Amino acid sequence: MPSAFRHWFEDARKSIYTHVERVPLASVSGWHCDPDASALTHHSGRFFSVEGIRTHHAGGPVEHWDQPIINQPETGILGILVRRIDGELHCLMQAKAEPGNINGLQLSPTVQATRSNFTGVHRGKSVPYLRYFREATGHRIIADSRQSEQGSWFLRKRNRNMIVEVTAEVEAVDGFRWLPLGELLGLLRFDDLVSMDSRSVLACLPFPPDEPAPESSPRVRSGTAEILSWITEARSRIEVTTERLPLPQLAHWRRGPLSIGHESGRFFDVIGVRVKAAGREVAEWGQPMIAAHGTGLVAFLVTRIDGVLHVLVQQRVEPGFVDVVELGPTVQCTPCDHDAAPGCERPPFLDEVLGAGPERILFDTVLSDEGGRLFHTRSRHLIVETGHLPEPPGYRWTTPAQLSALLRHSHYVTMQARSLLACLHALEHPACGAGEPGRGESS
Repeated sequence: MPSAFRHWFEDARKSIYTHVERVPLASVSGWHCDPDASALTHHSGRFFSVEGIRTHHAGGPVEHWDQPIINQPETGILGILVRRIDGELHCLMQAKAEPGNINGLQLSPTVQATRSNFTGVHRGKSVPYLRYFREATGHRIIADSRQSEQGSWFLRKRNRNMIVEVTAEVEAVDGFRWLPLGELLGLLRFDDLVSMDSRSVLACLPFPPDEPAPESSPRVRSGTAEILSWITEARSRIEVTTERLPLPQLAHWRRGPLSIGHESGRFFDVIGVRVKAAGREVAEWGQPMIAAHGTGLVAFLVTRIDGVLHVLVQQRVEPGFVDVVELGPTVQCTPCDHDAAPGCERPPFLDEVLGAGPERILFDTVLSDEGGRLFHTRSRHLIVETGHLPEPPGYRWTTPAQLSALLRHSHYVTMQARSLLACLHALEHPACGAGEPGRGESS
């Protein structure tokens, strides 16, 4: 880790932090969280709620299930301001403390704000640099599209992912720092350092950086038009319905004195927290959060076809998606959930990924999920080299450039796949040592 960045980041810890205490759900300040409540809601009626849903997925691995889910029907802004300094692209990043971050402080986008934040519902401080994204006219817009959050935990939640380039000098105020793009991508090699929201936006960079993505090439496995047709066919064929239920009526979920959890002890809990913070718009609040059981796993299998890098993606169906199907990683699961359920069918390619020797592992880092709603929730990110495997139903070899092209539009690439695509950027960027293994290190 560059020493100048380390000194800045460690210094930021002194003035930007959160103190988080887990509390019984019924005592979360400012929220309706009574045991018989149909949903967990804020007294203002704003921010977000935790509701119950029942999902039916005809022909899916699990055809129907109940669960709590976060409902936040607003489109937030995740934006990174960029500028060329001495010919090199730099990104304005902020050191931000979220209540769910396992290590407190992480490197976040220039702007990370819900509509409630930037319209002042929380009655806190204004959001720095917001005007560059709400009034981007006059600046070069590199990326601007609405993208989903994790569809297993968020109901149709979307954020506007933006990269805006400025030419004039912009001062980095306290808690912010201009970082060369190569240095920023290199920091993805450190556990729990670059936030999920930052990774989501970085994935929207053209791949390779500063080069347009080809629509088709004789050396790619499938043309972009063919991939779009493959997605559209799945969205037209797959039947998924989601209905809302009161939380006390969810099958197999139980409300205890501290949390809501599944009777099997698997999946996740809904917990309550009390937060005191410094360096944020608001100094103290309470809220419910989702706390996953175990560390997740997201992985890309990659290979070269006629010299062109390809990644194996799958059609993911999750209850919170806006349009049925998005492209996800080769493998996306929580391994301990499958280990705890004898006889449960293991996801395709899970053993291929977990059994890979060190010579095949190109990237291996544990990175945090969204820290504003998810508590100490993390996923191991793996990129594993393999041979040219056949494509099972629901899987397709695509190039990173094709995924980048899809990210110009909304709701084609999952949050987890975007996170891995950011890690691929780190592998391919010249300043990061293309092709060198990315082993997770402590930050």
